[in-house]
Amino acid sequence: MRVLVVGSAPAVWGFALTGVQGEVVETAEALNEALDRALEAPDVGIVLVTQDVAALARERIDALTVRSEIPLLVEIPGPEGPMPGRPTITEMLRRSIGVKV
Repeated sequence: MRVLVVGSAPAVWGFALTGVQGEVVETAEALNEALDRALEAPDVGIVLVTQDVAALARERIDALTVRSEIPLLVEIPGPEGPMPGRPTITEMLRRSIGVKV
């Protein structure tokens, strides 16, 4: 299984430096198309979506985050950091695994 990142250009380029493929998204339509491709790809196990891009299609992202099993959809902070009212990566890890990092 592979990881795919969907987000703004700086985030996708940053993940590309570590070998993670991604798609740069700037509109809600492009986000929905990228999500459709990721959900249909048999080898994608985790889809990381940056918060700034997730805001373009909040209802769909929230629904996929709750119900999607494979691929698992995870919303991560963008290059500018966490958006107001959204958890940081540390907070998400603590909630997920119950350990303070």
